[in-house]
Amino acid sequence: VQLQASGGGLVQTGGSLRLSCAASGPIWLINIIGWYRQTPGKQRDMVATITNGESTNYADAVKGRFTISRDNANNTAFLQMNNLKPEDTAVYYCNARLLRPSGSSISTEDYWGQGTLVTVSS
Repeated sequence: VQLQASGGGLVQTGGSLRLSCAASGPIWLINIIGWYRQTPGKQRDMVATITNGESTNYADAVKGRFTISRDNANNTAFLQMNNLKPEDTAVYYCNARLLRPSGSSISTEDYWGQGTLVTVSS
């Protein structure tokens, strides 16, 4: 399974970007898909997640500005980022937690995309 993240770039304060994360490969079910971000020397932090049932969760810093969505038919997730601030500058990674039948049970698998750089200039 591969995750391909795209949509990063350079934008001015107050601008918008839309990130995409496309999953490919042998996928049975993507349970949770999310976006995380990381700056040099810092840990990778959750930005937003969305479940297969479309329940969403956002970091406090992005609530009201970012919106996560998913297209289950195409195994793709999106992060619409509005009113961007310089502190949103980071490498953004998508993560997918997959469910897969394993004998009589269900196993989980975590995958990460390669990251896409978002730079917000002041």
